[in-house]
Amino acid sequence: MVRQVRPDIVLMDVRMPVMDGLAATAEILREPEPPRVIVLTTFDLDEAAARAIQGGASGFLLKDAEPEFLLSAVRTVHAGSAVIAAQATRELFAHIADAGSTEPVPASFGALTEREREIFALAAAGLSNAEIAEHEFLSEATVKTHISRILTKLALRDRVQLVVFAYRHGLA
Repeated sequence: MVRQVRPDIVLMDVRMPVMDGLAATAEILREPEPPRVIVLTTFDLDEAAARAIQGGASGFLLKDAEPEFLLSAVRTVHAGSAVIAAQATRELFAHIADAGSTEPVPASFGALTEREREIFALAAAGLSNAEIAEHEFLSEATVKTHISRILTKLALRDRVQLVVFAYRHGLA
């Protein structure tokens, strides 16, 4: 259906018959120019949701999210950001950190400038663009430019993937 309809955003249930949401998300993200995927789960930190984030999903929400919040999340992801059920953020990244040993830092990280590495570290620590701008005495527009360049150089889709990258490679 994704190939036919070519949506911008897919809301993916983790628990589905025939093919689970994790496998479906992985298949969707292998498509050329894939849509962004928001995983829906019933638990604050579902193992499958954590794995979906590590696999490239743009976020996850609880199935009981208020309709207004769900709509806002879809708009946020469509605009290029990521969403995670607020109560599960700390648990998610602790889960990623505890998932095993870190992987070697890829060569692409070496392509970052010193300034981009500084911005990367602050973003990986969870600071917003406004907080990074204040911390580094920069404009938010400059921070957005740095974040965009970092994502491009590291071939990452969004800030959630940046944080996953940082934890996966022992940089956070």
